[in-house]
Amino acid sequence: MAIDYAAAAAKYRDDIIADLSTLVAIDSERDVEHATADAPLGPGPAEALATMFKIAERDGFSTTNVENVAGRIEVGSGEDILGVLAHLDVVPAGEGWTRTPFQATIEGNRIYGRGTADDKGPGIAAYYALKVIRDLQLPLNKRVHLIYGTDEESEWYGMTRYMETQENPTLGFSPDAEFPIINGEKGIADFEIQLAHVAARAATTTLHAFNAGIRANMVPVTATATLTGAIPTDLEAVAGAFDEANGTKTAVTPVNNGVTITLTGRGAHSSIPAGGINAGTYLAALIDQLGLQLDPAGQQYLAVITNFLHAETNGARLNVALTDQKMGPLTASPDIFAFEQDGPQTILVNVRYPQGTDAEAIRDNMESSIGTDHVNVTIHGRVEEPHYVPASDPLVQTLLQVYTDHTGLPGEEGIVGGGTYGRMLQRGVAFGAQMPGAPEVMHMADEYITIDDIMRAVAIYADAIVRLAQ
Repeated sequence: MAIDYAAAAAKYRDDIIADLSTLVAIDSERDVEHATADAPLGPGPAEALATMFKIAERDGFSTTNVENVAGRIEVGSGEDILGVLAHLDVVPAGEGWTRTPFQATIEGNRIYGRGTADDKGPGIAAYYALKVIRDLQLPLNKRVHLIYGTDEESEWYGMTRYMETQENPTLGFSPDAEFPIINGEKGIADFEIQLAHVAARAATTTLHAFNAGIRANMVPVTATATLTGAIPTDLEAVAGAFDEANGTKTAVTPVNNGVTITLTGRGAHSSIPAGGINAGTYLAALIDQLGLQLDPAGQQYLAVITNFLHAETNGARLNVALTDQKMGPLTASPDIFAFEQDGPQTILVNVRYPQGTDAEAIRDNMESSIGTDHVNVTIHGRVEEPHYVPASDPLVQTLLQVYTDHTGLPGEEGIVGGGTYGRMLQRGVAFGAQMPGAPEVMHMADEYITIDDIMRAVAIYADAIVRLAQ
């Protein structure tokens, strides 16, 4: 007799919504500025981890906390370990919300809030899958470790510490992407473009500041620039026409001897930058249209943006464009812009690259394309190499079959530019919880998950864990 996982999950519907709401209420963005010995990644991530473990201990599960940065819930027995790797941290709320980001708002079939889709909702679904398995008294011949990290959106310190100090899973999946499966992930690296100092000279207009972006994996929603000196009288008319043509929204605010221009675009996950309107590059393009006689530093900074980064996501003008037959094209997303006349003059570009290149080659090509006289390009932070588990692997085949059995839809391998904890395991993939064709809501304002999707995920994950743990 077939096991009705969906029916077993259904009785937990209200509990799932309640527990997810509790987690969403925690602003668990990495915050090392307020780190303590008990909260190395900041108070929010530590609170989210502690709260998840309180939920598990409430229900009688065993937990292991690793330095308040990661940990696991454990069931089953056996020599091998099946890992399910989720994360409890979130990206910043950002701007553009019409609901309260850190409060679960239920409207019809949707639960709104930062982290509902990425990744607290799927992480709760995986947890309730363990409850369903226990309720049904299904045998597990492997140890199953539901492992939570708390800075997947930044440096992966928590999960790295976990893997360094704990026994590692033999195989596993991360509920942090979409169905039917993600068995390939592009490489990920951030590159900081540092502008060279240029000698000052008299100019009719000076760019005093230019800023956009809050995180290297988010297309910036807003950008601001402060200009002093000669300001065109038709600035607002030019901005209005620009907005009409490009889908942006621009506001001009007078300041002492000049103006501050604020442009609003549309956010997106940096793995799919074409889905957004990059406020940083569009503001540079708007200023370029004004035909100003800018100061040398400001002119150089904006020229790099408009000549090499604007209205292009494949890195062609940076000489880094590459397409792999299996993994698809490289994407380049300039996500953080910082310019001050007497301070930093940098642009941080997030690159997702397929097999066939590496971070050093990308860095070299970016620097030489812009010109070594103008910029110095460095690799910023950690680098994640491309990851691929063959479609023929039993892990992939089993998960695809589970997906088809529960949805009636065909399953095939998938490659994405996003990065998940799945890549930390040689035999690791990403598996749900977003359904194919669903709107992209991760890292965006008014992020949500549907109740139907989270309930379906509970059933799918329970079945997947049982099959993989045989």
